[in-house]
Amino acid sequence: MNKLLLSVFVALVAQVTSFTACAQEIKGDAQAGEKKIALCIGCHGIIGYQASFPEIHKVPKISGQGSKFIASALGAYKKGERKHPTMRGIADALSDQDIADIAAHYESSGVVAGTPALGKAADGSSKAMELVAKGACVSCHGESFSKPIDPTYPKIAGQHSDYLFVALKAYKTESNPMIGRGNAIMGGIAKQFTNAELKELANYIGSLPGELNTVPQAKFK
Repeated sequence: MNKLLLSVFVALVAQVTSFTACAQEIKGDAQAGEKKIALCIGCHGIIGYQASFPEIHKVPKISGQGSKFIASALGAYKKGERKHPTMRGIADALSDQDIADIAAHYESSGVVAGTPALGKAADGSSKAMELVAKGACVSCHGESFSKPIDPTYPKIAGQHSDYLFVALKAYKTESNPMIGRGNAIMGGIAKQFTNAELKELANYIGSLPGELNTVPQAKFK
């Protein structure tokens, strides 16, 4: 009986492993993704659009963002690791294939072929550079803050500074069912700083040239 149970267990593990491998190999189709962004463009397709939750801030630029990061972020909203009622509702409505397709679309959206890669970011104030060093931001997001060492990490150079500030504060938030981000690495980093320091850090990174932009849809131009 034990041998039978062991055999069944091994078979189940093999099936789960095979399923996981297949799930990880989902390929996004940018053209298909363009037809699936109706829930996205109302916020991310309007230049300067502002959200009011949890405070007033511009919604993030996502055109030109890495597809694996977008997929990772949507997956985190779906799992509740990133807490945001609206984004949770949107992510819940998407299949894994939908997420992969939408991520592929936004990675290519607004990208001009042949554009040279950004070099090392210009230094900011001495205080800002002190904060960047303390947070070891370059070690994950790259010297340009647009070339993360892992494709599931975001490009952050040129992102709206007020959004960056809200996002950084969310990593510090605990025991709140509506706000917060469950990322141990970023949580540990953000908690080193006061909110005033996070705002200065966000202002510096947001002031840098980056690869992110907002591509308005025709109906919003």
